[in-house]
Amino acid sequence: MPASDPPAIEASGLVKRVAAPGGELTILDGVDLSVARGERLAILGASGSGKSTLLGLLAGLDLPTRGRVRLDGVELTALDEEGRAAARAGRVGFVFQNFQLLPALTALENVMLPLELAGAADAEARAREALARVGLADRLRHTPGRLSGGEQQRVALARAFAPRPAILFADEPTGNLDEATGREVAELLFALNREHGTTLVLVTHDPRIARPCDRVLELAGGRLHEAGRRRAAGG
Repeated sequence: MPASDPPAIEASGLVKRVAAPGGELTILDGVDLSVARGERLAILGASGSGKSTLLGLLAGLDLPTRGRVRLDGVELTALDEEGRAAARAGRVGFVFQNFQLLPALTALENVMLPLELAGAADAEARAREALARVGLADRLRHTPGRLSGGEQQRVALARAFAPRPAILFADEPTGNLDEATGREVAELLFALNREHGTTLVLVTHDPRIARPCDRVLELAGGRLHEAGRRRAAGG
C-alpha cells in the first residue's frame, strides 16, 4: 500500500524557555501535536498562556528551546531562518490580531504584495478578486489609515487567502475588534477556509470563535489538553 500523506503539521516535545528577571521562565513544557491536512484546529488559552508562542513555533517564525516541528513534511527545526522562510513560501498564510498591513500601501497593493513576491503574473487580478470576495471591491485604493478595524482585517484575510496557501495560521484574528465585527470577521474566515480547503490553526481566548473548528485544544500550564471535538463537517 502506498504511504499516506504526512500530517500538515507535526510537533514533538516542544519546550520553550526564555530569560526573565526572576530566572528562566518555561512557556511551553513538552507539547506534542499533529494536525491533519484540511483540519481546522483551535487552540484556546488565557492571555499569557503561550498560544502565540506556540503558533510562532509551529510556523517556524521562532525556534523551540527543545523539540521538533515538521511543516508539510519539512523539518523546520533543522533549518536556519532563511530555510524556514523558504519552507513557508507558497505554503503558509497568516492573519494577525494587529492586521500587519503596510500603512503606505493601498488595500490592493497590500494584497498584491505576497503574490508579487511569489512571482504570480496575475497578481493584480487575483488581489482584486480576493478583495471583492471579502466585500471591499470599493476600497481598493484606500490605505489602512482610511479603513475601519474590521475592514483592515478583511484586507488581511484577502491577503492571506489570495496566494492559496495550504496552511493558514490565525493569531487572535478578532482580538482587536468589537464583538459584532469580530463575529463577522470570524464567519468570513471560516467561509474562506471552507472554500479553499486550507488547514487552519487558530489561536484565540474566545470559545465562541473556536466553535466551528473540528478540534479544540486548550493550552494551560505549558501543555495542550483536549477541550472538545466537533464533526468535521460542522461550522
